[in-house]
Amino acid sequence: MEPADRDRRPVAAPSGPAPQSAPHPLRPTPREDEPPRWAPNNLTLRLLTALLLVPPVIWACYTGGWPYVAVVMAFILVGLNEFYGLISAKGASPLRLLGNIAAASLPVIAYVGDASLATSALTATLLTLMILQLTKQEIHEAIASVSETFFGVIYVGWLLSYAVSVRCISDELGRRFGAQVDPQVGFFYVILCLAAVVWSDAGAYFVGRRYGRRKLAPAISPNKTVEGAVGGVLTGGVAAVLAKLVFTALPGGLARDLDWGASLLFGMVLAAFGVVGDLIESLLKRDAAIKDAGHLLPGVGGVLDRIDSALIGIPVMYYLLLAYYWTRYST
Repeated sequence: MEPADRDRRPVAAPSGPAPQSAPHPLRPTPREDEPPRWAPNNLTLRLLTALLLVPPVIWACYTGGWPYVAVVMAFILVGLNEFYGLISAKGASPLRLLGNIAAASLPVIAYVGDASLATSALTATLLTLMILQLTKQEIHEAIASVSETFFGVIYVGWLLSYAVSVRCISDELGRRFGAQVDPQVGFFYVILCLAAVVWSDAGAYFVGRRYGRRKLAPAISPNKTVEGAVGGVLTGGVAAVLAKLVFTALPGGLARDLDWGASLLFGMVLAAFGVVGDLIESLLKRDAAIKDAGHLLPGVGGVLDRIDSALIGIPVMYYLLLAYYWTRYST
């Protein structure tokens, strides 16, 4: 072999591990003695979100009328679209436009009409959904599409529209029993209901963390305990009594119709159903393999994650009031 050929022979790769590349000169290297930056925990974010959310909600409840209806409608639309996003993660194809129109109309109907009109609106929604399926090519999705869209309208729109019925309970009591009550009494009942379900959630959280031992529904929500649920029910009862106390001290006498024992009972019943509402939404999220229904509210998740207890508690409050006033005016 000629010397020139020997110079052109391939050079063997060096044996052993490849040399490590030098770190990027602009990449910061954390110091071990540098304290970690403060980051708000979940509880702090929850409290901050509550401080921002509670005042406008209370204002809307006090004002009533169309501003209150508009706030309820906004919660319905955001919550419904979070629900449709949740089930879409399972491969569902809800008819969002029709679902939003139907759900948004329910609080308006509750305000200007009565329960029969709302039932008619739901019937029209279901018929429209089934007729629209006749125009679609995906025949194998017909049952799922109708069911998923309509369930969202019922679960979020129909249940939350009861917030308008509770706020306007004076009109309902006048029609049913001829009762003469202050038109603002619905403000007291809405606040009592919300206080019971919100404080129940807080009570269940703290009692469960401190004393929780037995799992309430491990397959649905592993962190919830029986002890936490009991603490939440008791806390809800206390919150309702405190709401009664505050409104008794305020001028106007809005709390005079509801006695103290009924306030405690209402709060505990609402808190218990609030736990059920929380578990229902947890079941839906567990099925969709999603932690939060949305990300609009820091520390909480989505609007649906915040109103899940109220979705069940508010309709229960409406029927508790009808039963309570029925006992007062039927004897």
